[in-house]
Formats: sequence, structure tokens, C-alpha cells
Amino acid sequence: MIILFEIAVALFAGLLMSRPAKKLGLPAVTGYLIAGLLIGPFVLGRLGVEGLGFTSSEHVEALSIISDVALGFIAFAIGNEFRVSQLKQIGKQATVIAIFQAVTATIFVDAALIGLHFLMPEKLSIATAITLGAIATATAPAATLMVVNQYKAKGKLTDILLPIVALDDAIGLIIFAVSFGIAKALNSGAALSIFTVAINPLIEIIGSLLLGAVIGILFNFSEKFFFSRSKRMCISITYVFVAVAISMLHFHIPGTELEIGFSPLLVCMMLGTVFCNLCVFSEELMAKVDRWTAPLFVLFFVISGAELDLSVFADWAVIVIGVIYIAFRSAGKIFGASVSSKFMKCVPSIQKYLGITLLPQAGVALGMSVTVAAELGADGAIIRNIVLFAVLVYELLGPLMTKIALTKAGDIQPKELQPVKHSKDEKPVW
Repeated sequence: MIILFEIAVALFAGLLMSRPAKKLGLPAVTGYLIAGLLIGPFVLGRLGVEGLGFTSSEHVEALSIISDVALGFIAFAIGNEFRVSQLKQIGKQATVIAIFQAVTATIFVDAALIGLHFLMPEKLSIATAITLGAIATATAPAATLMVVNQYKAKGKLTDILLPIVALDDAIGLIIFAVSFGIAKALNSGAALSIFTVAINPLIEIIGSLLLGAVIGILFNFSEKFFFSRSKRMCISITYVFVAVAISMLHFHIPGTELEIGFSPLLVCMMLGTVFCNLCVFSEELMAKVDRWTAPLFVLFFVISGAELDLSVFADWAVIVIGVIYIAFRSAGKIFGASVSSKFMKCVPSIQKYLGITLLPQAGVALGMSVTVAAELGADGAIIRNIVLFAVLVYELLGPLMTKIALTKAGDIQPKELQPVKHSKDEKPVW
């Protein structure tokens, strides 16, 4: 009963905060995150009234399945942007830009934090520095997609942004796996292993893409047996659930260092990609699924806001390292996106504003930090707190900056220029 009541309160709080957010010109996602903070363990939750808010972090973690499913649908929606017709136009540009800006962000953060290590070695180890550099690659596809959908953004910047956000997480997983393997070896004093540094990450990427492709083919085959819109929507939701569930499986091959695991984001992204290219009515079906997932996404962001740990502000070292991390990650993303988009001869609006739209950071980075916290001991705890601090800043300011960038690029039309319908019989007027 308490869990259901907490879910209801979370939804209601998110909807309430979306109103002042709209009045202030902020994206709805920012309102949802603030709502999560307010009903989280550090504000209303401190009153200890069950059901009024989340009274502890454990109560928030109990709803993690909602976040897992929401991320699956977000990845599925992004995968639908990888249509062959679009990839022929922007595929090469998106790939080059995604790789360059991700690597640049890692280099910038690594260089800054390794330099900081020599000034405060007792607070920041080399292993911590290179791990944070890898986490810097990750963006927040959920926040970006929500801003794009809320303001119906459409244009050259939006067209290239969504594929880059999707590719960014795939690239980030590879860089993170390699850097984290090195960090674990440095932390334990053990020799670097080719399995932990290269082979295991490669298996995860290839395995996830293959799994997503297989589920996508089965999904397309199953759709042919259902004809009503409601049943086709149900089977779509079913397959995303299946993809998320299977991607949580993890295997270790006895007697070897090989581990077989999957990335839910990559699996669901590939599912969406295969489906949208095989199914002729995929666009219509995605519009239906988007309506079903609307309350799910509200819950996801409210829960994400409740997860933000305000106690990180108690440690001055976390704040110093966090500020440097935020500054150099932002610089790396903006510089990398600008240079690579100029090299790929993109239009000026992409060269100028793309990097800003890649700043939001949340789910993927938090997932990486959970893995690190479980395996790096004291260093892992420091990394987790720094990532929490950065996510708090990025998630509150990032969606707003994305909206501003898309507006300046012309992809979001000013309110007075958006079409208005006066009745069912009238055409939109401008």
C-alpha cells in the first residue's frame, strides 16, 4: 500500500511542479526533478511520515524497476531515429561527431583531474581521475528526448542530436569499460588484463546489439498477427519489457576471465532501430507508445530527483572536484562537438549549439557510478558522490540549456509562431 501511495504522490508532485516550471519558461523535466528533490529523503522525507514522501533512500531504490523500464523505452524511442533514410544523410556526420566529442570530454576531464591529483593526492587518486574521465562521456538521453518532445523541436540540430545521444552512450560504455578496467588494476596493484580492458567490453557491446536485433526481428514478426492499434501497442510494450528483462542477465564463464553481460540501453536501442526499419507502420505505433509512456517518464524523473543526495555538499573536496569535473566535461563536450561538426561541414547552427545540448547527464552516469562504488571501495564512494553532485547540477540546468540551444538554432519555434487551431474545421494559422 505504501509503495502505491508513494507512486501516486510522486506523480502528483511532478504534475504540480510542471506548472510553475512552465510559467518560468523551464522545461517540464526540470520541474519533475525539483519535485523529486522536494519529496525525497532530504526534504519532506525527513519528516518521517510514510506516504508523504520518500522517507529513506531504500524507499527510492525500491522503485528502481520503474527507472529501468523507463530507460528501456527511452532507448527504444531513440533507436527509432536510426532509420536508413536518415542515416544515409547524417549517419557519417553523427558517428564522427559522437566519437570525437566523447573522447574529447574524457581527455579534458582526465587531464584536469590528474593535474588536481598532484595538488591533493590524499583526496583524489589516479584511479578516481581516469574513472571520472570515462563517466564524463555519458549524456542523458531521457532529458534530451523529453525537451525535444515537449517543445516539438524539429530541424537540422534535432535530426543529428538524437542519433549522437544514442551513439554517445555506446561509445561511453566502451571508454568506461576500458578506463574502469585500468582503474581496478591500479587500485588493487594487479597487472592489467586484456580481458578486463578490451575483450569483456567488446563482448558486451556486440552481444547487446545482436540481442536487440534478434528481439527486433521477433517483434516485427509478432506484429503481423495483431491488427488493432491497442493490441499492437500492447505487443510493443511487451517486447520492450522482454528486452529490458533479458538484458539484466549476466554470466561468468567458469575457468576464464570472460564475462557475458548486456547493456539495456544498447539492447533497447537496437530493438527500436531494427523495428523501425522493418515495420511499415512503426511511426504511427511509436506515437501511440509515446502516449502510454508519458506518466512513466514523469515518474522516472521524479524518482531521479529523489535519488539526488544533498549530503554531498557536506564534503568540500567533493564540491571542488565536482566543479572541476563539470567545467572540463562541459568544455570538452562543447569544444569536441564544435570542432568535429566544422570538420564534417555541418550547418552553422549545429557547429554553434550542438555541444550545449549534450551537457545533460543522469541515468547512464549514475549507473556507471553504482558499478564503481561496488568495486572500488573508498575511491568508489568518492566517485559516486562527485557524480551525484554533477548530476544534480546538470539535470537542473541541462534541460534548460538544451531548450535555449534548440530555440536559438531555430528548432524550437517561439510560442507566437506556433500553429493554433480555433476549431476542428479550421486550418492551423500562423
